[in-house]
Order: sequence, then structure tokens, then C-alpha cells
Amino acid sequence: MERTLELCCELIRRQSVTPEDAGCQALMMQKLRALGFNCTELTFSEVSNFWAERGDEGPIVVFAGHTDVVPTGPAERWDTPPFEPTVKNGLLFGRGSADMKGSLAAMLVACEEFVAEHPDHPGRIGFLITSDEEGPAVNGTVKVLDYLRESGQSIDWCVVGEPSSSAALGDVVRNGRRGSLGGVLTVRGLQGHIAYPHLADNPIHRLLPALHALTTELWDEGNDFFPPTSMQVSNINSGTGATNVIPGEVQVLFNFRFSTAVNDSELRQRTESILQTHGLNFSIEWQLNGQPFLTSPGTLLEATVASIMEVTGCEPELSTAGGTSDGRFIAPTGAQVVEVGPINATIHKLNEEVLVADLPRLADIYKGILKRLLLKSV
Repeated sequence: MERTLELCCELIRRQSVTPEDAGCQALMMQKLRALGFNCTELTFSEVSNFWAERGDEGPIVVFAGHTDVVPTGPAERWDTPPFEPTVKNGLLFGRGSADMKGSLAAMLVACEEFVAEHPDHPGRIGFLITSDEEGPAVNGTVKVLDYLRESGQSIDWCVVGEPSSSAALGDVVRNGRRGSLGGVLTVRGLQGHIAYPHLADNPIHRLLPALHALTTELWDEGNDFFPPTSMQVSNINSGTGATNVIPGEVQVLFNFRFSTAVNDSELRQRTESILQTHGLNFSIEWQLNGQPFLTSPGTLLEATVASIMEVTGCEPELSTAGGTSDGRFIAPTGAQVVEVGPINATIHKLNEEVLVADLPRLADIYKGILKRLLLKSV
């Protein structure tokens, strides 16, 4: 317990607000090199990344994660300083404790113990670490995957350390994620004096029926692994600031979280068709943030579930809910991907916390996955 906790605290003390790494990766690489890993630093723009590998041949198990954290918000509203790890009542407080420096510490300790017990293990172990997961995710995992592809390397199994657990460690395993498609819709009308509406064309009024149609549309019914696709509006902006002016345009920010029952091209086409049906003068700026992915039951899931059951005594739920993660970039390469990490109840919040007792148990889960995949041991 002490080694995992100590390492997690060391990482929390480094104020790695995205895209800063603040020395977290140097610390990780130091420990990995001591275990015989070859580490390659990969810097793209202001983003620090690294790829590490141990072993010469055979299938590879990759631990993927990020050292960057979200901003703390008002530090004075925290009960303890956000970058001063504090243990109280069995909880470790600090920004990144759950998302995801606790997982990074557990990954390292798992590898230390596994290599100590099996220095000549078959297969390979890898680390893919970025400081651009909480940010735009442009110069992080995507670029490292480009590097791997160009150097002829591929990933067989990938364990992402995102905080997947809901009420207890290991109660949920993410074996997929919904896709994310965002859009900025601009509807144009004709600005004018509010007392002379016949001389203007109010785009807000024109938009409302179309927006109702979009938000009540049944995009799909989901499937065995995914809930139905959801379309949500996050912002509507219009007006000049004056109360007596009909605006000339209105802007809407929206997002689809979509299942494998539909694709992004179909969502774009259907959205634009609905808007055209309502006779709107519009344009949309689309942004595809990630495709949906699913790891079906197989080698990695079996190893993950068995390892969790060995440590916790409970069988986890398989889920594709939640937001996006860098798994969305790794899965399309052909890798099997799962997300396994601590309880996510306080991530991105004030007073982020993780159960101290869960840190070494998470390391045991990761170690069990290594044993089952590389040693084929039960």
C-alpha cells in the first residue's frame, strides 16, 4: 500500500494542469527504465508524451493514461490544497488522485511486482502516456499512435486507467465508448426593430420548431452494448444586447453521443435534412471528436474480469456509458481496449479523492491482467 500511495502523492504534487506535464512523465520513465523498459520521449508542440516498451517479441499489453489534470477551480474552496496530497479518514485528496494519477501509480507498481516475479516474462509490456487528454487531444495519443504506425508497431491489448468504477473498485469496466459528434449551428434571419417585425425575420422564432424536431428525433434504438443515441443542446446565443432589436442570427452548440447503430455521416445528413425541411437559412460547423468503439468478449475482457473478481470478489458490469477517452483513438488500430480505474464520483470536482485502500488493490488488478495475458496463468 505504501509504495502505491507514495508514488501517487509524488505525482499529485506535480501541478500538471493540461497541457503541462510538470515532471510526471520524467518520474515515470525513471522508474520504468529501472525495470528495463526502453522509453522514447515524444513531444509534439507543447505536449509531452512517451512510449515505453519491455520485451523483444510476442504480443504486447499496453497501459495507457494521461498525466495532465483539469484546473482546480477556486483553490480556496478546497478543504485541503489541491496539489498537496492529504490523507484523511482513509481518503487521499488532491487534484488527479482519481483522474488519473492513482491509476498511473498502480500501473507502475503492478509492473514493478510483475517484473520482479517474472524478469524473463514472455511477450511485451508497453506504456503510452500523454499530457493532452484533458485538453484538445490533438498532440497526444493520436500523434503517438502515428509514431507507432510509422515505426511498424501495433498494440494487441490496451488497459486505459480512466476512473471507471461507480460505487466500488472494479464494479464497472468500460469495454467501449459512444462516439462524440459536435456541431455549431448558425441560423440567419434579418435584423430589425422589434416594433416592426414585418420588416425583419426573427431567426430564433424560425429555429424553435426545428430545434424541437431535432431534440425529439429518435436517432436509433441502441443495441445490446449501447444506449440510444442522444442529441443535446449545450448553448444558444443570439441578440445584440438591446431589448428592442430583433437579432439577425442565432447560434446553437449541440452534441451527439452516438452508438454503433448509427454513423456520423448519417447523423450529419439527417440533421441537415430536418433543418432544410423547416426552410432555414443555416450553416453547421461539424467536429467529430471520436467514433464509437466496442471490445467484445474475448481475451482481454476475460483477463480483466477474472482479475477484478480475484481482487474484489465481485463480477464487474460491462458498460459503454460515460464520456470519451483516449481509448477512442486506440481501438480503431485493431487493439482490444478496456478502461479500468478507481471510483469516479469526485473527478473534475473540488476535493477530488480516492480511497487509499483502493490504490494497491488496483495495482493487483493490473498485475493480474498481465499474468493472465502474458503468462496465460489463471
